[in-house]
Amino acid sequence: MKRNKYGKLILLAAIMIFLMPQQAYAMHIMEGFLPFGWCLFWYAMFAPFFIFGLMKIKKMTAENPQNKILLAFSGAFIFILSALKIPSVTGSTSHPTGVGLGTALFGPSVISVLGTICLLFQALLLAHGGITTLGANAFSMAVVGPFVGYAVYQVMRKTGVSVTISLFTCAFLADLATYLMTSIQLGIVFPDPSGGMIGAIAKFMGVFLLTQLPIAIAEGLLTVVAYNLIAANYPAKEGGLLHEGRK
Repeated sequence: MKRNKYGKLILLAAIMIFLMPQQAYAMHIMEGFLPFGWCLFWYAMFAPFFIFGLMKIKKMTAENPQNKILLAFSGAFIFILSALKIPSVTGSTSHPTGVGLGTALFGPSVISVLGTICLLFQALLLAHGGITTLGANAFSMAVVGPFVGYAVYQVMRKTGVSVTISLFTCAFLADLATYLMTSIQLGIVFPDPSGGMIGAIAKFMGVFLLTQLPIAIAEGLLTVVAYNLIAANYPAKEGGLLHEGRK
């Protein structure tokens, strides 16, 4: 029974690993692309969320050691999805973020840690993003995206929307919010000659949306599939999302 319990989770992880490309140069802000002052600014903005997330993870794992399994799976889900290299019609590449699942399971502060760890390893191992720009990338993908997704998820659940639709919307909007924040980060540093900062943000977001909308939809669907797989094979804790989804 115990093998069957985690067998499907291992199968899903294996499928995602199989799909992961050998190299990824997606839309994390690359090393050296932001001025040093802005790199420090985004590190300062991101740091409090990371520290609070560490405290919450420590508390969660102390209360229930089995949370480590779901935390590890949520981290792997983020790492693999956000490392995917998907061609864009603009001639660049784009990628999902993978933060919706862990956000709904544990809350956005935990993803501030898991997402940052994933971004760090991608920068070191895949040349995907950078160390100086880690604060900026983490603020957009591991802070803004999860907090937006979680806020929408909570509102939808409190108004009686099903777990499936709420979870899909959480992942979908967390993805788009990440790219909106990235557009803002780039637009501030590289204003448009005619439209200024607002014009640059609109142009960056317009480019991202061409491929990010279908990617966000696919990510939402995959997040629901992953959640259903976990819910069917993992013990539900009273009051938690897994228990809620089985009502």
